[in-house]
Amino acid sequence: MVTKTDFIEDYPAYTPEKGEEYMGPKMLKHFEGKLIAWKDQLIEEASITVDHLKTDSETPADPNDRASQEEEFALELRTRDRERKLISKINKSLKAIDSGDYGYCKITGDEIGVARMDARPTADMTVAAKTKQEIREKQGIV
Repeated sequence: MVTKTDFIEDYPAYTPEKGEEYMGPKMLKHFEGKLIAWKDQLIEEASITVDHLKTDSETPADPNDRASQEEEFALELRTRDRERKLISKINKSLKAIDSGDYGYCKITGDEIGVARMDARPTADMTVAAKTKQEIREKQGIV
């Protein structure tokens, strides 16, 4: 099965115009379009997986073939579960666009930055805040 796992890298990056307001209407429209396109792609891939599981669900007689098929199905389902969680993050980001919070760190309130938002459009923290959070998690401090 072919999937477009490098969607973010293929979507055009946003280049702000000189003097453009951070997360102004044009920028927000770009990121909203990017998020919606990404979500649509993930939903399409989930649909393809369901069709694949339905059509290829005949159990092979050979135990080795059966084990390979079960492993393939398990991998696909784990991938789709991760994507289901990603769709939830995308929906959260779309709500942040509507509320005016998109592109700003949920911890510090600082601008996350266009480059980071292009690379990870579901980001809700600056790199510095995310790094601190990860360090605290490793230390067992929540």
